[in-house]
Amino acid sequence: RIEMGNFGVKVILIEPGYFRTAITSHQTLEQRFRSLWERLPEELKALYGDNYLEDLLLELGKMQRRYHSDLSLVTDCMEHALTCRYPRTRYSAGWDAKLIYIPLSYLPSALTDPL
Repeated sequence: RIEMGNFGVKVILIEPGYFRTAITSHQTLEQRFRSLWERLPEELKALYGDNYLEDLLLELGKMQRRYHSDLSLVTDCMEHALTCRYPRTRYSAGWDAKLIYIPLSYLPSALTDPL
């Protein structure tokens, strides 16, 4: 964003939280992760452990229940950024983006990495 300013290009960031879309569907993600897992060498699978993939898929399922289904939160940000005379530099769409990711962005990496 900052680098493009040198060329007269204004870059606006739209940072959505988690939304229910075709990309984030549990079936799509599960198929993708299983496909990747099957291609891993056995020694790498052993490093992660026998239950890693199933635990990951279980957590994905839990997360998906909290995904937003109202994509207008994102498209409203896009509309404002495109039509406003003085758009903001950053737009956060969704409660999780505002409540979790913005505050985390101000903390040092040593604190946020474990989270």
